[in-house]
Amino acid sequence: MMNDIIADALTRIRNAALRKLEVATLLHSNTIVGILEVLQQKEYIESYKVIDAENNKKTVQVTLKYDDNDNSVINEIKRVSKPGRRVYKSSSELKNFKNGYGTIIVTTNKGVIANDEAYASKVGGEVLCTVW
Repeated sequence: MMNDIIADALTRIRNAALRKLEVATLLHSNTIVGILEVLQQKEYIESYKVIDAENNKKTVQVTLKYDDNDNSVINEIKRVSKPGRRVYKSSSELKNFKNGYGTIIVTTNKGVIANDEAYASKVGGEVLCTVW
């Protein structure tokens, strides 16, 4: 049984990028789709598509993005808040990450959003992961 579906999804994206695969397949959840939406807005991935499989199980296919030198656009993707240790930050603590080159993905009462949007909206929340 898998306890942390978000950590599994981030690991699958990281491993696919290291192997220079074009597509990574993830398990579906609404939080995962929210994270992928932020990654697509910040141009860390090309696109994603939710696929209905048999037995009412859904998967998500993520098309990864690479630069001109065939290196992954994602340098590091790391899970911050874990099931055993939740990490919460206020809006003032979410101002910037890696001097503006990175993104903190936060789940708030307004949904899963990036740190700059959370700072502008003056909302804090649980820090899901960091990307740069």
